[in-house]
Amino acid sequence: MPRILLLLLISLAAPLSQGAESPYRVYESESDFDTLMEAAKLAIQERGLYINKILHISDMLRRTGQALGAQNPIYGRAESIEFCSAVLSRKMTQENPARLVNCPFILAIYTLPDQPGKTFLAYRAIPQGEIEGSEAMRAVAEMLSGIAEEAISW
Repeated sequence: MPRILLLLLISLAAPLSQGAESPYRVYESESDFDTLMEAAKLAIQERGLYINKILHISDMLRRTGQALGAQNPIYGRAESIEFCSAVLSRKMTQENPARLVNCPFILAIYTLPDQPGKTFLAYRAIPQGEIEGSEAMRAVAEMLSGIAEEAISW
């Protein structure tokens, strides 16, 4: 029975977008926004990583939408967590300086007005070609998926 439960949990933690062509990994959770947000922060901090800031994306889009005359909100709530790993950032940029575009790492947590009871967690996927040729990028990809999976398992 524990094996079945473990397989069920793993299948629930699988990202919604898994295709190699997708630039994002998106996970769906039945947890409320605040619970998933707190779980993501804890998953980051438990790895000894530093959270730089929390970006209040839905607030910004609501303000700019009003200024532009937009009527419908895109998100119920949306925030991004900006964080850093000095060790991984150093390793990946040492291998390829262009990887600076991956710093800082960002997780987005959001709800959609037309999907009550669901909260989503997303991050930029690391392309498979980057993972295959780089120990550092494989570690970054594993870190991001580990944080996401831990957060949505709450």
